[in-house]
Amino acid sequence: MAFDVKAKIEEIVQKVTKDPDFKAQFTKNPVKAVESVVGVDLPDDVVNQVVTGVKGKVSMDKLSDMAGSIKKLF
Repeated sequence: MAFDVKAKIEEIVQKVTKDPDFKAQFTKNPVKAVESVVGVDLPDDVVNQVVTGVKGKVSMDKLSDMAGSIKKLF
């Protein structure tokens, strides 16, 4: 069974943006939150890669939302 890092990042980003409890868990302890979604014990480097990917994607989504809000002002 191959582990699709990109797919898991997308899955976790969706969960972070839609589930406030999971978002709080991810903010407090991202490694534990990722492991709870993945359901298997992964090497630290893979978990850290997923955490970094999720944080980057969530940050980019926030920037896009802010840019959209600013465009509406003008």
